[in-house]
Amino acid sequence: MESVSFQGERGAYGEAAAAGFFGACSTVPCRTFADALGAVTGGRASHAVIPVENSLEGSVGESHDLLYRTGLRVSGEIYHRIEHCLIGGGTLEEARTVYSHPQALGQCRRFIEEKGLRTIPTYDTAGSVRIVRELGRRDCACIASEAASAIHGVPVIARGIADEPGNTTRFLVLSGSCPPPSGRDKTSLIFSIRHEPGSLCRLLEAFHGGGINLTKIESRPSGGGGSWEYNFYVDIEGHADDPAVRAALDGAAREAVSSKVLGSYPAA
Repeated sequence: MESVSFQGERGAYGEAAAAGFFGACSTVPCRTFADALGAVTGGRASHAVIPVENSLEGSVGESHDLLYRTGLRVSGEIYHRIEHCLIGGGTLEEARTVYSHPQALGQCRRFIEEKGLRTIPTYDTAGSVRIVRELGRRDCACIASEAASAIHGVPVIARGIADEPGNTTRFLVLSGSCPPPSGRDKTSLIFSIRHEPGSLCRLLEAFHGGGINLTKIESRPSGGGGSWEYNFYVDIEGHADDPAVRAALDGAAREAVSSKVLGSYPAA
């Protein structure tokens, strides 16, 4: 049975994503995303699951920055449906303050504003249920999953409170190696480019010329100390072991200041 680390406490969406990807598995709760990756490098887990983007709130910046630094490889992905609940010991009318992870608070922004709730960010959705339980106040509630409500023994006040019903988060699975080609794969990579006209165009031409489809391109501050310097995060169709993909990656690397292939994996 695979052991999978995730950020948060029991009942977190990361734990549900792990079960959705692997089926039967043992899960390892971790305080931070970095701890979840460290559980794999330290031998406490075989895989880690971390969120990288949400259909409402966009990219998870901390996860992208960790992808740049980690030596682990991306070996899978899963799109997990997020179904937020308002959870607490009182009624909806009594609620005045709501706790949750900043991403969850952002995904439920309209509900929070309509109800006039004061927000308090926490490190984890499931952890916010424990906080509300320990506070024991009827005017304090939180946003988390129904599974977290059951695990921590705090009732659901309202269901389906996200701004959009199709709220979905993409999670990446990381481990020590990549799976072999499946015939329907993605490859994720990071590169930085020179600050000169046409540098990004020339790099992308390596994929266009090789007939390789890009499914995502996004920039993030490099964090290297320089002002306005960025890394580009790219997903392409195909496996790095495919000759056409390998040729395109090599061509792009020649145009880049630096490049890093994060891994190849079956597309969800």
